[in-house]
Amino acid sequence: MIDSSPLPALANVHFEVADHHQLDEVVTIMEASFDDRFGEGWTRSQCAGILPMRGVSMLIARNDAGQAVGFSLQRIVIGDGELLLLAVDPKFRRRGIGQGLLQKFIEHARSEGASHVHLEVRDGNPAVVMYRTAGFKAVGRRRQYYHGRTGGEYDALTLSFDL
Repeated sequence: MIDSSPLPALANVHFEVADHHQLDEVVTIMEASFDDRFGEGWTRSQCAGILPMRGVSMLIARNDAGQAVGFSLQRIVIGDGELLLLAVDPKFRRRGIGQGLLQKFIEHARSEGASHVHLEVRDGNPAVVMYRTAGFKAVGRRRQYYHGRTGGEYDALTLSFDL
């Protein structure tokens, strides 16, 4: 179970375990966060389809007003953790919310016995700096992995962190 307590540095942000009932909020954040030209965001049906799968969980970050300001979607299976999605509403970025969601993911993976975690992120996404600062290392590249709405293709970096 993901620890939903607030992080000390983010006293005005609380994290809660989410399910399909919060998908509208998640999609709103995703649409504001991921530019269509890169093809990084998921659809509501993709999120709904993966939620019931073994080891999948979702976390929402809320401000004191109860507004959803970020979320993460992750999967922990057989000692392996994967961060599937992480997004913070652009109006609330650079306040540590993304780092808080990332930290909660790592803590959850450890508590579930994972020995390492990984993620894929578009090469050039500003979040790469956050992941590298947290200790993630590049272990691979998937050429032309993301397909944007205007036909552009973008590489994905595979990042890994040993717990």
